[in-house]
Amino acid sequence: MKLLILGGTRFIGRYITERALNNGHEVTHFNRGNHAFPEVETLIGDRDGDLSALEGRSFDAVIDTSGFFPRTVSESVSLLAKVVDHYTFISTISVYKEFGEKPCTEDSPVQVISEEEAERVTSNGNGPTEHYGALKALAEKELEKHMPGRVLNIRPGLVVGPHDYSDRFTYWVKRLDDGGDVLAPGKPQRPIQFIDVRDLANCIVDMTEKKVTGVYNVTGSERHLTMGELLDTCKRVSGSKALLHWLDEEFLLSQGVTPWSDLPLWLPESHNAAADINVDKAIAQGLTFRPIEETVSDTLAWLKTRDPSLDWKAGLDREKETKLLNKTDRMYS
Repeated sequence: MKLLILGGTRFIGRYITERALNNGHEVTHFNRGNHAFPEVETLIGDRDGDLSALEGRSFDAVIDTSGFFPRTVSESVSLLAKVVDHYTFISTISVYKEFGEKPCTEDSPVQVISEEEAERVTSNGNGPTEHYGALKALAEKELEKHMPGRVLNIRPGLVVGPHDYSDRFTYWVKRLDDGGDVLAPGKPQRPIQFIDVRDLANCIVDMTEKKVTGVYNVTGSERHLTMGELLDTCKRVSGSKALLHWLDEEFLLSQGVTPWSDLPLWLPESHNAAADINVDKAIAQGLTFRPIEETVSDTLAWLKTRDPSLDWKAGLDREKETKLLNKTDRMYS
């Protein structure tokens, strides 16, 4: 299969490419050339204004890992609709109108944004600064308009594993490996949901090969994990002697701690439905999940190779963590 991948190769695109190459496909990238993948042809261009490198080319299928804005997605699919048979779009579970408030299936209502309002949203260089889910939902609609019955919309949740530059999962792997007194948010039994990037990539390539169409939630896993299980696994895999202190979420909120960014994977209990995304459809199509121990171990091994001077994009700095621990009687320890 001649496969075109729109977007970068830093994380999800990296593993989609590896899976596709391992399956014997001929892969071409279209991106700005910031992160070259030496094994494949790279067409240099820009989704917002320069698609000329795609003109005159044809492919069996396209996987779009970098579509955020409906207008640029529409421009890409307008050019490609006549020269590809199948279009896979990486969307998000954030499209759901009641995300975090109620359990969601693929039939749950999605957010709505007008084309005029979408045009006013700006980018921070890695995507939109606001209305992320609504923009993805509108992009899905644009794709179906141009390629009816030939589009696969993949809606992932939190994607984790080696090369994750968001640091949301990686923070916990590193923090438990570092040891000492560790601030853990809320209750240990609070549910969480995420997917290893390699499981996501395998699912995307396999479904693209079969020309599956429609909408699929692709996050994990078959059963609900808890925050306590994750942190205990991080501790066990790293051999750490860290001591976990589970602090009450009301206390954390009163201290100005920001859920999800200051303490990744933590949302207040009122948002527990964010970890109740149904993935039965994707499992029926062959989605599988590796053990959490493997994800933690491989992420930790990758961390050992990471430039230590790089800034972390998520997580508490150690000084703030210590101050918070010293202010409380350490509930749930």
